[in-house]
Amino acid sequence: MKRRRAISKRQRRVFLVRRIVAAIALIAFLSAVFGIIWGIVQGIQGIDRWIHRGDINAISRQAAPTPRQAAGVSDCSSDDISLELKASPATVGVGGTVQFTATIHHKGSENCLVDASDASRVLTISSGDQTIWKSDLCPVSTRMLLLSHSDSDIQNIAWNTDATGSSCQPDSSLLRVNAGTYQAQLSMRHDSKISSNQVPIVVQ
Repeated sequence: MKRRRAISKRQRRVFLVRRIVAAIALIAFLSAVFGIIWGIVQGIQGIDRWIHRGDINAISRQAAPTPRQAAGVSDCSSDDISLELKASPATVGVGGTVQFTATIHHKGSENCLVDASDASRVLTISSGDQTIWKSDLCPVSTRMLLLSHSDSDIQNIAWNTDATGSSCQPDSSLLRVNAGTYQAQLSMRHDSKISSNQVPIVVQ
């Protein structure tokens, strides 16, 4: 009968270390394989979403109700809202900035919807019959508001005493106005009957 060769403590430690290293290597390998598989799955899902993005957008647009559909109310008219305009300062140097406070007041007895964006609630700066500056030349997102009771929407608009052209341009490209007296007024683009008080602005 053969006798087993005795294993020294040093050899046992070597075998143990080898087993630990092998286990760590196996875990690392499995983790790498799992990561590759997960990445492939995510990539396939991303490609599928990109391919069907048009369908998803179409579904979203069809499913999202308009404010009118959601609230069941009509657009605000001159019987429902009024506009108020204030300026600070009312006198400014050439190249200075005037800060306007534009307010939409609800005065009617029924709820109504209004687009309170700068493209709908328009600030116009004029000199005589000439339009100098308007807030609706550059595209902006709509701000649909449901107004009721005595609600008010207050927004600030800055005029850098410059003149807009016929299209949207960066403020740095606009020409400064000459010294003189100008008139500022708010109006609703969808209803010319809705307008604010005129505010004189002196540029000197």
